[in-house]
Amino acid sequence: MSTLDRVDLADLRVFLAITRTRSFKAAAIQLGLTPSAASHAMRRLEERLATKLLNRSSRAVSPTNLGQELAQRLEEGFDRIGQALAELDAPGAGRFGELRINVFADAAHVLIQPAIPEFARQCPDVRLTVVVEDRPIDIVAEGYDAGIRYGHYVPEDMVAVPLSRPQRWIVAGAPAYLQARGQPMHPDDLASHTCLQLLLGDKSSYRWELGRGRARRHVRVPGLITIGDTASTIAAAKAGVGLAYVLEARVREELEQGSLQLVLAGYAASSEPFHMYYSSRRHNHPALRTLINIIRSQQSLAKLR
Repeated sequence: MSTLDRVDLADLRVFLAITRTRSFKAAAIQLGLTPSAASHAMRRLEERLATKLLNRSSRAVSPTNLGQELAQRLEEGFDRIGQALAELDAPGAGRFGELRINVFADAAHVLIQPAIPEFARQCPDVRLTVVVEDRPIDIVAEGYDAGIRYGHYVPEDMVAVPLSRPQRWIVAGAPAYLQARGQPMHPDDLASHTCLQLLLGDKSSYRWELGRGRARRHVRVPGLITIGDTASTIAAAKAGVGLAYVLEARVREELEQGSLQLVLAGYAASSEPFHMYYSSRRHNHPALRTLINIIRSQQSLAKLR
């Protein structure tokens, strides 16, 4: 009897999930199991192979040297299996299972929300999981098929696919606020205004970037209110609390309706396009390409409006 005959492929999947997430609990959630079931699967696998694959402690879990080597080879093997299944000519082949992506909040609003209805129509059998968070993460270690970030935030070992044109960061304020406090004409004028501080995903305070090219500058603005959520920032700005620094795409409706007005238009700063990124070492879910195409198509249509 060969080693493969004695090993359950499901146990190998559990092992791979644990090595990626470095957590029995996270792997169990990813696979729809209980932590106890994941633990039993690992114990069963190590007994059948007569090899220790994981180092365990009360706080962490990591693969042994043999475990790491096995994980790398299993990744290659499962990639080949996935590619073979994806290349089948049967209708709907490859559009099964779950597609998990990690997206920061602005991209979720601008890209994912409009794309979901069409994705559901084209991929009715795919379970799409979208986790929205702004903190920097390792998508492979945390069990995601892909992520969306700005191009300069994508790790170098990842494949990055642009989803949009370059984005514009603008300053916006409510008409009532601007009538009461006046319209700033130059970045230096912000020193006499109330500004809503921008909190990044890593919890650091962000200095507003204004201008283009060599004239681009980082401005530390005054303001006692710091918000890490774009929707809350927009709501505060509409209420006249202060000026907001936001993606133009996030407040397009507010600008059109007049609840917010563009401020310092000549100093709007350009940033990199949104990018979908994924590991170059892993097989990609076939439905990921469908989602990418839907988003890019919708962004092209938006550009023509």
